[in-house]
Amino acid sequence: MWDRAVAARLEQRVLETIRRARLLVAGDRVGLAVSGGADSVALLRLLENLHGELGITLRVVHFDHGLRGEESEADRQFTEVLAHARGLDFICEHGSVRSAAQKHKWNLEDAARRLRYSFFDRLVQQGRVTRIAVAHTKDDQAETVLAHLLRGTGLTGLAGIYPRVGSIIRPLLAERREDLREYLRVLGQTWREDSTNLDMRRLRARMRSRLLPLLERDFSPHVTTHLAGLAELAREEEAFWEALVEDRFRQLVTKRGETLSIALCDLLLPMDLARQPAPSRRSIPQTEPSPLRAVTERLVRRLYQEISGSRLGLTARHVRQVIHLAAESSSGHQVEWPGGVVVDRVFNELTFSRPSAGSIREPSETKPQPGAYQHLVTLPDRGEATVSVPELKRRFCLKVIDWSGAERDTTQESAALDRDRLAAPLVLRNWRHGDAYRARGHREVQKLKRMFLARHVPRRDRANWPVLESAGRLAWVRGMPPAEEFSAGEGTRVGVVIEEERL
Repeated sequence: MWDRAVAARLEQRVLETIRRARLLVAGDRVGLAVSGGADSVALLRLLENLHGELGITLRVVHFDHGLRGEESEADRQFTEVLAHARGLDFICEHGSVRSAAQKHKWNLEDAARRLRYSFFDRLVQQGRVTRIAVAHTKDDQAETVLAHLLRGTGLTGLAGIYPRVGSIIRPLLAERREDLREYLRVLGQTWREDSTNLDMRRLRARMRSRLLPLLERDFSPHVTTHLAGLAELAREEEAFWEALVEDRFRQLVTKRGETLSIALCDLLLPMDLARQPAPSRRSIPQTEPSPLRAVTERLVRRLYQEISGSRLGLTARHVRQVIHLAAESSSGHQVEWPGGVVVDRVFNELTFSRPSAGSIREPSETKPQPGAYQHLVTLPDRGEATVSVPELKRRFCLKVIDWSGAERDTTQESAALDRDRLAAPLVLRNWRHGDAYRARGHREVQKLKRMFLARHVPRRDRANWPVLESAGRLAWVRGMPPAEEFSAGEGTRVGVVIEEERL
């Protein structure tokens, strides 16, 4: 049997939860999200009793979903009367949940949640409150984790409901639902019951009334606590993963306008493991599973989030498609993701973009392209010349080397030129309309535009594609064979190898 001392201990636990997680600070203006149900009414009464010790001010906020007719109106009236009886301001908004669900093809529960949290966000943006407190409990946490397990989830889904997300806080996440009802009974406080909680067509209602009671009765009386504990451990793990992936994202991903790019080797081997040989930056694992697969998958999701603004719609299948594109496909292939996101493989990089409808048409190639560049190159007798191209966020290194015996060590990724065949002025510039040359091993001159098409170079990348010009003639083009007349061969004494790296 509960008494006032037991109720006081509940208040103390909630106070400790708020302080330990730093959910509130002195001076906060807290909007209490009260629906009229027992949990939210308990939240109001608890924070009302704690507000002086916390140094906060309170007001009640209520969102009327308008889904249950007179019952919804009765909930609103109850909540307004309760707020005024406790001396608190009352802020209410009515939403057209059913209309929003039909318009955006959301289910009703999702539409209600979206509109409700949009209302909360506006209150914060308007400065009427600094925090919104909602009344999720340990039981809600257990139901959420269980629902994610039933639908299929990874570690992120096991984290369940977070105690704080932006301006939303959940001070009751460590408390049981029944304890909150007992607390209200001690205070003599009434509440409203939501009839939809009895609707067995809803997964949440079936878990609440059937599945969890079955698990507690026949398997473990502490299953709710165990599921909530699992969520807490998963959140701790998730915090580590987020920090690690964010570090790898900042270090390895390049942003060019609205496009993100990452080298294949950086995506598939995003970090070096201790006690393992350092991977060659040119070696790309094919089918052998990598111990870094988990980092790669999360990095792929982070790239999608950066382009699309969220991770909604991205599945494990989409992630696998991109990893396959990086590990086993060839340049020119692509993967289409939800939300219009396109992932292209361009030689030894993946690019992530969301082309607009107008960007599908190729721009006129006779007009000057924005971001055009031209850099004069002076080759030394030996050593290297370095040219930074801020427009590409790339640095090009032209290495002058003794050619005897070196050709067999030069990969296809490095263009080998004959130093003695090159003539001033030597210019590194972007591709221009009409550029053409005879590539090594070919009989005829080809326009570079045709070579782009043959190699599936994305249109958006062509305008600023780097080329090296020797006395007005093309000697080298990124990713293409060098020009026949400038190529290193049997008679070459001094070669020039061009390599590229991020700035």
